[in-house]
Amino acid sequence: MDKQVLQSITGVEIYPVISLIIFIVFFLLVLGWIFTLSKGYITKMENLPLEDDNCNGTKNNLNAGGVK
Repeated sequence: MDKQVLQSITGVEIYPVISLIIFIVFFLLVLGWIFTLSKGYITKMENLPLEDDNCNGTKNNLNAGGVK
């Protein structure tokens, strides 16, 4: 049944090609972004889970909705 429905759609064979192209472009953009990151930013992000914000006197705000 599904095969018959898909065969009845005109131009349906282009959709897998378009989705593959979108995936490859997105993958290459993310890969390019990763390779252009600075070492300082990478070091800051990898140490972020280990930092203790309470020692610096800052308040840890885990509120995602903006309600206080």
